[in-house]
Amino acid sequence: MDYRLSSVQAGELFEKLSGAYDIYGPALFAGTGCFADTDVIRYKKLRSFDEIVWDRKSDYSFKEVLLPVNETLFYYTEDETKVPKGPQKEILIFLRSCDLHAVKRLDEIYLNNGFEDFYYARIRRRTKFALMGCRETCGSGFCVSMGTNRTEEYDLYMEPEDGGFGIGCCLEELEAYVKAAGGEKASVSPAFAAENKEKVTLPRKLSNESFTKEIWKEYGSRCIGCGRCNFVCPTCTCFTMQDIFYRDNEKAGERRRVWASCQVDGFTDIAGGITFRKDQGDRFRFKVMHKIYDYEKRFGYPMCVGCGRCDDVCPEYISYSNCVNRLAKEEELA
Repeated sequence: MDYRLSSVQAGELFEKLSGAYDIYGPALFAGTGCFADTDVIRYKKLRSFDEIVWDRKSDYSFKEVLLPVNETLFYYTEDETKVPKGPQKEILIFLRSCDLHAVKRLDEIYLNNGFEDFYYARIRRRTKFALMGCRETCGSGFCVSMGTNRTEEYDLYMEPEDGGFGIGCCLEELEAYVKAAGGEKASVSPAFAAENKEKVTLPRKLSNESFTKEIWKEYGSRCIGCGRCNFVCPTCTCFTMQDIFYRDNEKAGERRRVWASCQVDGFTDIAGGITFRKDQGDRFRFKVMHKIYDYEKRFGYPMCVGCGRCDDVCPEYISYSNCVNRLAKEEELA
């Protein structure tokens, strides 16, 4: 059912929801960008709907809600371990269509990839998703090319309009909160981007020979291996492990799971002093091919959702979307 709420009613809805849910959405972090006068939009636990940035794509994805940047897996002493408690409340995340498609990619890796990750599963099963509309395309996104610009896999739809909010409910559980806040029945349709400024053509004849193209050396010579593209990506899932020893008792501590990047030094180091993909070009190749070739061979669809954040964040102005287009063009000429 669809409803409309005034701003005051939306505030009441938030108060009612926050009693049962931890609500997350993209918010403005003023002055926290690379320079003192630049801002960042990233996800946080909200205090009101007013904090949500509705008209701009977030610089960082929703991923850090389901997969914390730094997550304690267990605490340990000499003779026992203890797993920390999971979320104490249900979770509601506001996100756009491309990011909602990214949830499917995360689920494939952490739930359906041969075994179920305990820590991801206990958060994921308590999470519901509120779709944010996209009336206009973002500058760097190519979700239309990836088929991720539209979705029906949401629990709630919400968008500011005419001094209030239009809301679509797909769950009776959430609809009850909207009714309690005084929502009036209306007709509300999600806004989806119909066309992007950026367009990408996926190569369809990639093979093992694609791994030896000269294009990888070119991009590798520019890449500095900072890993920022991986950290803003909603579908990158790699992590490393850290053991923390407490200063007051070195026989006690905790083990943490921490985000990692396939682009940085040391990621492929193994015992014996062996390192796979030493060259930066090899690392860049691995990232791109995994997004559009390896993952699709296994699961049947590309890993990339076309959010464009990697293009936005790269300090060397390396365009992932341009690289994919070049691969497709070289394929046509071959």
